[in-house]
Amino acid sequence: MKAVILGAGRGSRMGEVTADRPKCLIEIDGRSLLDRQCAAFRAAGFEDIGVVTGWQAERFTNLPVTLFHNPFWAGTSMVDSLACARRWLTAGPVVACYGDILVTPADIQLVARSAAMIAMAFDPNWLSQWSRRFTDPLQDAETLRLDADGNVTEIGGKPGSLTEIEGQYLGLIKLEPAGWARLDAAIARVGRRDMTGTLARLVASDPAAVQGVAIRGPWHEFDSARDLATGYDVVTQIDRLLSDVVEDRAERGVSGRGERRQGRLDGGSG
Repeated sequence: MKAVILGAGRGSRMGEVTADRPKCLIEIDGRSLLDRQCAAFRAAGFEDIGVVTGWQAERFTNLPVTLFHNPFWAGTSMVDSLACARRWLTAGPVVACYGDILVTPADIQLVARSAAMIAMAFDPNWLSQWSRRFTDPLQDAETLRLDADGNVTEIGGKPGSLTEIEGQYLGLIKLEPAGWARLDAAIARVGRRDMTGTLARLVASDPAAVQGVAIRGPWHEFDSARDLATGYDVVTQIDRLLSDVVEDRAERGVSGRGERRQGRLDGGSG
């Protein structure tokens, strides 16, 4: 199974922090989001990691990942960036991750182990993070409903109340080749090309198309400069988890590719 990190966007809501680098290469305590993401995927057992680039693509050269490029990043979406990794998506299962989130290796494994053609991670305890990040949690939240079997039946709408939200999609999704084929077909049909809009179109035609996977956390999204403060505690928690994995492998004599043997993924000193 391969991993694809979607890192094409500029991250303009980060302000000056992303003036000279894409959002996934912003650093917190001297380490980039991308470096932490790759470490988490390797700790979860992934050896092949790809990154879709766009803004400031030259910053990703000489990094220990497979690079895909979205030349139209400025006017396209996460869905279009994902499609740039089509050759991986058609060849075998892929776990795709937004470039501005941090998640634990355990939650990556939860999604990867799902038997569903499309397995979408969501946070059932989303309200805690949204309350830290927004004065009105409904400001940025989207609807999400699941049936008794865990299938996503509604996603991506504007909620009128908390009762319409069973969780929030965090930007982590597993796609089998058959699942990608269905998502790709939905992309071709749908006018709204953002990820949740495309998933909404898909589940509207087939309520069993997308399986929801509840994560345990911690995790955090880094969408604006404010998130660097609200998400700092999560960063330190995940750093400890990643450090524990490296120490455990060292004790067991495992040469883990989860360790950053080939250099830091910070794209240069800028």
